[in-house]
Amino acid sequence: MQTQLNETSTSEVACTPSTDRRSWYPRHLALIIASAPMMLFLVIPMIALVAQAPLEEVIAYLTDQQVSMAIALSAYTTITTTCVTVALGTPLAYLMARYRFRGKKMLDTLIDLPLVLPPSAAGIALLLTFGRHGILGERLADLGLQIPFTPLAVVLAQTFVSAPFYIRATMNGIASVDSSLEEAGMVDGAGSLRLFWSITFPMARVAMISGAIMTWARALGEFGATIIFAGNFPGRTQTIPIAIYLGFNIDLESAVVLSAILLCVSFGVIMIVKWALKQSVTRAEIY
Repeated sequence: MQTQLNETSTSEVACTPSTDRRSWYPRHLALIIASAPMMLFLVIPMIALVAQAPLEEVIAYLTDQQVSMAIALSAYTTITTTCVTVALGTPLAYLMARYRFRGKKMLDTLIDLPLVLPPSAAGIALLLTFGRHGILGERLADLGLQIPFTPLAVVLAQTFVSAPFYIRATMNGIASVDSSLEEAGMVDGAGSLRLFWSITFPMARVAMISGAIMTWARALGEFGATIIFAGNFPGRTQTIPIAIYLGFNIDLESAVVLSAILLCVSFGVIMIVKWALKQSVTRAEIY
């Protein structure tokens, strides 16, 4: 009797893959067909950009002084923006994820507002805040500090429009960590910073790093707020997106090459960081 049961169960297991395979194709094929339009819409323009770029001219454009200055400035400002956002956005994200206080819902909405605010409107808002006659600009001018149309203005514009990506991702990551683990650490006498680095950060790091990547990527593509608040001064405030816009009006080929370079750099950085994240998660699971 036992032998018959074993044979029956074995035959059922053997039949399961073919049964699943028969039901897999219609269901997933329909899903693939439904997904294809959006997938093609996102992928084809990027392929067209790289395919139409005159690759033989890439080196020539990269060695051009104005282009190299725009690339160097974009690299400097986006890295600075990401570091500033992580340093100042992490405490805010922790506050929003762990505590309840009056006005939290309003603050939560305001954090997301730069995501839907037109970049040009963001630039005007920054100009009215830090400009010569702005709310803070007049006081800063008395101290001899002028922010508009400087590299600092580029960083502030990029931070304003990109910080919500990191703050929101970090909030979600910290909220997913069981607070009882932190409470247990407090009982053992661990301080706040030690709790964060030993418990919260390891468990929320994937969300935090993903948010930092999105912040960097959004800062790299920032145009509207930057050109209004920081202007267009080669070597000083002209980033790659601004150089692309000017090239489109003057030399289309240069705009295409710069756009392709920006696309490839962004793709490469995101792929490398994702690979590093996957490796760190794999090592954590092993240990």
